[in-house]
Amino acid sequence: MRTTSDGDTYYAHCLRLLADMDEVEANFREAAIQPKGRLRIDLPASLGRLLVIPALPAFFARFPQIELDIGTGDRFVDLVREAVDCVLRIGHLGDSGMVCRRVGMLAQATVASAAYVRRHGLPESLAALQDGHVAVNWASPNTRRAEPLEFMVGRRRRTVTLPGRVSVSGMDAYLGCCEAGLGIAQMTRQRIAEGLKAGRLREILPAHPPPSLPITVLYPQQRHMPARLRVFIDWLVELTAAPR
Repeated sequence: MRTTSDGDTYYAHCLRLLADMDEVEANFREAAIQPKGRLRIDLPASLGRLLVIPALPAFFARFPQIELDIGTGDRFVDLVREAVDCVLRIGHLGDSGMVCRRVGMLAQATVASAAYVRRHGLPESLAALQDGHVAVNWASPNTRRAEPLEFMVGRRRRTVTLPGRVSVSGMDAYLGCCEAGLGIAQMTRQRIAEGLKAGRLREILPAHPPPSLPITVLYPQQRHMPARLRVFIDWLVELTAAPR
Protein backbone atom coordinates (compact mmCIF):
# COMPACT_ATOMS: atom_id res chain seq x y z
CA MET A 1 0.00 0.00 0.00
CA ARG A 2 1.17 3.52 -0.79
CA THR A 3 -0.09 6.92 0.29
CA THR A 4 -1.57 9.29 -2.22
CA SER A 5 0.04 12.59 -3.17
CA ASP A 6 -2.33 14.39 -0.80
CA GLY A 7 -1.41 11.91 1.93
CA ASP A 8 2.31 12.61 1.41
CA THR A 9 1.64 16.35 1.69
CA TYR A 10 -0.45 15.82 4.84
CA TYR A 11 2.29 13.66 6.36
CA ALA A 12 4.95 16.31 5.62
CA HIS A 13 2.80 19.00 7.27
CA CYS A 14 2.33 16.78 10.34
CA LEU A 15 6.08 16.27 10.64
CA ARG A 16 6.62 20.04 10.56
CA LEU A 17 3.88 20.59 13.16
CA LEU A 18 5.39 17.99 15.48
CA ALA A 19 8.84 19.54 15.03
CA ASP A 20 7.40 22.98 15.81
CA MET A 21 5.67 21.58 18.89
CA ASP A 22 8.94 20.03 20.09
CA GLU A 23 10.70 23.38 19.58
CA VAL A 24 7.97 25.30 21.47
CA GLU A 25 8.08 22.85 24.39
CA ALA A 26 11.88 23.05 24.47
CA ASN A 27 11.69 26.85 24.57
CA PHE A 28 9.19 26.72 27.45
CA ARG A 29 11.40 24.29 29.36
CA GLU A 30 14.39 26.59 28.82
CA ALA A 31 12.37 29.65 29.87
CA ALA A 32 11.29 27.89 33.06
CA ILE A 33 14.93 27.29 33.92
CA GLN A 34 16.16 30.72 32.79
CA PRO A 35 13.23 33.14 32.21
CA LYS A 36 13.74 35.40 29.24
CA GLY A 37 11.93 37.87 27.04
CA ARG A 38 10.44 41.36 27.27
CA LEU A 39 7.95 42.61 29.86
CA ARG A 40 5.88 45.77 29.56
CA ILE A 41 5.17 47.20 33.01
CA ASP A 42 3.71 50.42 34.39
CA LEU A 43 4.72 51.93 37.75
CA PRO A 44 3.62 54.93 39.83
CA ALA A 45 6.25 57.57 39.12
CA SER A 46 7.38 58.04 42.72
CA LEU A 47 7.46 54.33 43.56
CA GLY A 48 9.36 53.60 40.37
CA ARG A 49 11.96 56.32 40.94
CA LEU A 50 12.47 55.73 44.67
CA LEU A 51 12.06 51.97 45.05
CA VAL A 52 11.83 49.81 41.94
CA ILE A 53 14.29 51.41 39.51
CA PRO A 54 17.20 51.68 42.02
CA ALA A 55 16.86 47.91 42.65
CA LEU A 56 16.78 46.89 38.97
CA PRO A 57 20.54 46.18 38.67
CA ALA A 58 20.10 43.35 41.18
CA PHE A 59 17.08 42.05 39.23
CA PHE A 60 18.98 42.05 35.93
CA ALA A 61 21.93 40.33 37.58
CA ARG A 62 19.60 37.53 38.64
CA PHE A 63 17.65 37.38 35.36
CA PRO A 64 20.00 38.60 32.61
CA GLN A 65 17.73 37.48 29.75
CA ILE A 66 14.68 39.54 30.79
CA GLU A 67 14.13 42.99 29.28
CA LEU A 68 11.78 45.62 30.74
CA ASP A 69 9.76 48.27 28.93
CA ILE A 70 8.79 50.65 31.76
CA GLY A 71 6.07 53.26 31.77
CA THR A 72 5.48 55.56 34.74
CA GLY A 73 2.41 57.47 35.84
CA ASP A 74 -0.82 57.21 37.81
CA ARG A 75 -3.21 57.09 34.84
CA PHE A 76 -5.58 54.24 34.12
CA VAL A 77 -3.88 51.60 31.96
CA ASP A 78 -5.89 49.20 29.82
CA LEU A 79 -3.57 46.21 30.13
CA VAL A 80 -5.19 44.18 27.37
CA ARG A 81 -5.59 46.95 24.79
CA GLU A 82 -2.14 48.42 25.48
CA ALA A 83 -0.44 44.99 25.72
CA VAL A 84 0.93 45.73 29.19
CA ASP A 85 1.98 42.67 31.18
CA CYS A 86 1.44 44.14 34.66
CA VAL A 87 1.01 47.40 36.56
CA LEU A 88 1.95 48.33 40.11
CA ARG A 89 -0.47 50.56 41.99
CA ILE A 90 -0.64 52.22 45.42
CA GLY A 91 -3.84 52.48 47.45
CA HIS A 92 -7.20 50.74 47.54
CA LEU A 93 -8.43 49.65 44.11
CA GLY A 94 -11.84 49.05 42.63
CA ASP A 95 -12.85 45.99 40.64
CA SER A 96 -10.88 46.03 37.39
CA GLY A 97 -11.39 42.48 36.17
CA MET A 98 -7.65 41.92 36.54
CA VAL A 99 -5.83 39.51 38.82
CA CYS A 100 -4.77 41.53 41.90
CA ARG A 101 -1.92 40.48 44.19
CA ARG A 102 -0.96 42.59 47.18
CA VAL A 103 2.83 42.72 47.35
CA GLY A 104 3.52 45.13 50.21
CA MET A 105 2.46 48.10 52.33
CA LEU A 106 3.67 51.70 52.43
CA ALA A 107 3.66 53.65 55.69
CA GLN A 108 2.39 57.23 55.56
CA ALA A 109 2.95 60.39 57.59
CA THR A 110 1.19 63.71 58.08
CA VAL A 111 3.46 66.64 57.26
CA ALA A 112 3.61 70.38 56.74
CA SER A 113 6.40 72.66 55.63
CA ALA A 114 8.72 74.24 58.18
CA ALA A 115 7.38 77.66 57.10
CA TYR A 116 3.78 76.54 57.68
CA VAL A 117 4.66 75.30 61.19
CA ARG A 118 6.31 78.63 62.02
CA ARG A 119 3.13 80.47 61.00
CA HIS A 120 0.49 78.13 62.41
CA GLY A 121 2.25 76.11 65.10
CA LEU A 122 2.54 72.37 65.49
CA PRO A 123 -0.80 70.78 66.53
CA GLU A 124 -0.49 68.26 69.36
CA SER A 125 -3.93 66.62 69.08
CA LEU A 126 -6.67 65.98 66.55
CA ALA A 127 -8.77 68.63 68.26
CA ALA A 128 -5.95 71.19 67.91
CA LEU A 129 -5.60 70.22 64.26
CA GLN A 130 -9.12 71.50 63.63
CA ASP A 131 -8.37 74.85 65.27
CA GLY A 132 -7.21 77.14 62.48
CA HIS A 133 -5.23 74.68 60.35
CA VAL A 134 -5.63 74.18 56.60
CA ALA A 135 -4.83 71.33 54.25
CA VAL A 136 -3.60 70.82 50.74
CA ASN A 137 -6.65 68.86 49.65
CA TRP A 138 -6.11 65.70 47.65
CA ALA A 139 -8.84 65.40 45.01
CA SER A 140 -9.66 61.96 43.67
CA PRO A 141 -8.73 61.83 39.96
CA ASN A 142 -12.02 59.97 39.34
CA THR A 143 -14.54 61.95 41.36
CA ARG A 144 -12.63 65.26 41.81
CA ARG A 145 -13.93 65.34 45.39
CA ALA A 146 -11.51 66.33 48.13
CA GLU A 147 -10.71 63.45 50.46
CA PRO A 148 -10.37 63.94 54.24
CA LEU A 149 -7.19 63.38 56.22
CA GLU A 150 -7.06 60.00 57.95
CA PHE A 151 -5.49 59.11 61.30
CA MET A 152 -5.13 55.90 63.27
CA VAL A 153 -6.15 56.26 66.91
CA GLY A 154 -5.24 52.90 68.35
CA ARG A 155 -6.89 50.48 65.92
CA ARG A 156 -9.61 52.89 64.89
CA ARG A 157 -9.50 55.10 61.82
CA ARG A 158 -10.47 58.75 62.30
CA THR A 159 -11.09 61.23 59.51
CA VAL A 160 -10.61 64.98 59.71
CA THR A 161 -11.77 67.43 57.05
CA LEU A 162 -9.84 70.69 56.92
CA PRO A 163 -10.45 73.74 54.75
CA GLY A 164 -7.95 74.43 52.01
CA ARG A 165 -7.31 76.96 49.29
CA VAL A 166 -5.90 74.47 46.81
CA SER A 167 -6.88 70.99 45.64
CA VAL A 168 -4.66 68.77 43.52
CA SER A 169 -4.86 65.32 41.91
CA GLY A 170 -1.19 64.74 41.07
CA MET A 171 1.38 63.59 43.60
CA ASP A 172 4.15 65.94 42.45
CA ALA A 173 1.80 68.92 42.76
CA TYR A 174 0.58 67.63 46.13
CA LEU A 175 4.10 67.53 47.54
CA GLY A 176 5.00 70.83 45.89
CA CYS A 177 2.02 72.63 47.45
CA CYS A 178 2.86 71.19 50.86
CA GLU A 179 6.51 72.28 50.64
CA ALA A 180 5.32 75.74 49.52
CA GLY A 181 3.52 76.11 52.86
CA LEU A 182 -0.03 75.91 51.49
CA GLY A 183 -1.24 73.40 54.07
CA ILE A 184 -1.00 69.99 55.72
CA ALA A 185 -0.71 66.85 53.59
CA GLN A 186 -0.42 63.08 54.00
CA MET A 187 2.03 61.10 51.89
CA THR A 188 4.10 57.94 51.96
CA ARG A 189 7.22 58.16 54.10
CA GLN A 190 9.31 57.16 51.14
CA ARG A 191 8.20 60.22 49.17
CA ILE A 192 8.83 62.70 52.01
CA ALA A 193 11.98 61.16 53.52
CA GLU A 194 14.28 63.65 51.80
CA GLY A 195 12.18 66.64 52.83
CA LEU A 196 12.06 65.50 56.47
CA LYS A 197 15.80 64.88 56.55
CA ALA A 198 16.55 68.29 55.04
CA GLY A 199 14.18 70.06 57.45
CA ARG A 200 11.87 71.37 54.74
CA LEU A 201 9.03 69.29 56.19
CA ARG A 202 7.88 68.64 59.75
CA GLU A 203 5.92 65.60 60.84
CA ILE A 204 2.57 66.25 62.53
CA LEU A 205 0.93 63.95 65.10
CA PRO A 206 3.38 61.03 64.69
CA ALA A 207 1.49 59.10 67.40
CA HIS A 208 -1.55 59.00 65.09
CA PRO A 209 -0.18 58.19 61.62
CA PRO A 210 -2.38 57.73 58.56
CA PRO A 211 -3.19 54.10 57.70
CA SER A 212 -0.62 52.34 55.53
CA LEU A 213 -1.38 51.99 51.82
CA PRO A 214 -1.34 48.65 50.01
CA ILE A 215 0.94 48.09 47.02
CA THR A 216 -0.80 45.87 44.47
CA VAL A 217 0.33 44.31 41.20
CA LEU A 218 -2.36 43.77 38.57
CA TYR A 219 -2.13 41.55 35.49
CA PRO A 220 -4.59 39.98 33.05
CA GLN A 221 -6.08 36.59 33.79
CA GLN A 222 -4.30 33.90 31.79
CA ARG A 223 -4.14 30.13 31.91
CA HIS A 224 -0.35 29.98 31.74
CA MET A 225 1.63 32.83 33.29
CA PRO A 226 4.93 33.39 31.46
CA ALA A 227 7.94 32.56 33.62
CA ARG A 228 9.36 36.08 33.12
CA LEU A 229 6.19 37.63 34.58
CA ARG A 230 6.07 35.17 37.48
CA VAL A 231 9.67 35.83 38.56
CA PHE A 232 9.20 39.60 38.19
CA ILE A 233 6.14 39.57 40.45
CA ASP A 234 7.94 37.34 42.98
CA TRP A 235 10.83 39.82 42.92
CA LEU A 236 8.43 42.71 43.60
CA VAL A 237 7.13 40.79 46.62
CA GLU A 238 10.69 40.47 47.96
CA LEU A 239 11.39 44.14 47.25
CA THR A 240 8.30 45.48 49.00
CA ALA A 241 8.04 42.95 51.82
CA ALA A 242 9.77 45.11 54.45
CA PRO A 243 7.61 47.86 56.02
CA ARG A 244 8.38 51.28 54.53
